[in-house]
Amino acid sequence: MMTHAAYDCDVLVIGGGIVGLSTAYALTRTAPGTRVTVLEKEWGPARHQTGRNSGVIHSGIYYAPGSLKARYAVRGAAELVDFCVEHGIDHAVTGKLIVATGRAELPRLHALVQRGRAHGLPVRELGPAQITEYEPHVRGLAAIRVGTTGVCDFTAVAVRFASEVTVSGGQIRYGAEVVAVDRRPWGVAVRTADGQVVRARVLVNCAGLHSDRVALLAGDEPGARIVPFRGEYYELARPELVRGLVYPVPDPAFPFLGVHLTRGVDGSVHVGPNAVPALAREGYDRTVVRPGELAATLAWPGSWRIARRHWRYGAGEMHRSLSKSAFTRAVRRLLPEVTEADLRPSPAGVRAQAVLRDGTLVDDFLIRDAPHTVHVLNAPSPAATASLPIGREVARRALLRARATGWTPPAVESGHCV
Repeated sequence: MMTHAAYDCDVLVIGGGIVGLSTAYALTRTAPGTRVTVLEKEWGPARHQTGRNSGVIHSGIYYAPGSLKARYAVRGAAELVDFCVEHGIDHAVTGKLIVATGRAELPRLHALVQRGRAHGLPVRELGPAQITEYEPHVRGLAAIRVGTTGVCDFTAVAVRFASEVTVSGGQIRYGAEVVAVDRRPWGVAVRTADGQVVRARVLVNCAGLHSDRVALLAGDEPGARIVPFRGEYYELARPELVRGLVYPVPDPAFPFLGVHLTRGVDGSVHVGPNAVPALAREGYDRTVVRPGELAATLAWPGSWRIARRHWRYGAGEMHRSLSKSAFTRAVRRLLPEVTEADLRPSPAGVRAQAVLRDGTLVDDFLIRDAPHTVHVLNAPSPAATASLPIGREVARRALLRARATGWTPPAVESGHCV
């Protein structure tokens, strides 16, 4: 049997985005003295999904009652605001409008009202005149205002998680890309690209865009594959046209919220994103193509089934991606005054969308346990909003796996309450 000293750490987390770092943060707080190591292939935290989104603190209104998204977002939004206040992180609770611009959207808007109230959210229904009280330049047939939505600097949140982890004795290694995982009866051994090996009782896979590949390295079939979708944004040259957050009524058939308007903590207004297939896992520009990754996406049966099922929707997204005038027309449904000249290109993001073999877009968080491992296989929006409760849940599962090896948290061993 392996001795305690033979392990390099108790829990090894792969991924230095907000979910991986919140998991490490939760481990150090839930079980003080637990040896935690985070491996991140980039040279800093939050370089991918965490640092490339609209920065919205979601209320949870969109998510089905009982889903992990709903439970974590409603709770996580309030916790995240408290965390930002405690640590002096830029944020604002602005509320947001969800605006119906066509009569066909009105039943879906009403359904959102009912869902919001079921979640206990402060939801107010608005007519056209009331819309302009909040957003003078926005037009619509009806809207709802959700008071608990806000914005924050998610990169700063992730950096703070990392700081708290290191202060508590954890280690974060940047530039440490995982290339092999060897699972043994006693735990796991992970090898990085520079040849170093890290031995741990439990491995937590929070690799985001590469989470399915890490699961396969560990010998686990995830049952889904990451299909990357690039979200393209513009910045509004006239930010005075938008006071806060303005969203369209989403189509429930898709896990995307549509092109929306977001005033960030720095006062700038971002417009987007649309969602188009990326030709690489980190394909932040349409010119970035990685043949091996593209081939893997095309080899997954679910990719073709998505294309057949949703080709009309996809064609519209591609048209808006290639045509600025088409994108502008979509924005004008909410903001009639906007012109093409008002939209300046802004950095894109890539969403790690898990897709099942039958072509189903996984809409909820997908967390799976295996011997000595916990895999976070789908952590879409609102993962950043819900990072604190998600981190606690993943940490709970990891600690159960660690205890199964006969390990006892040091604080328990010493008689302290955990």
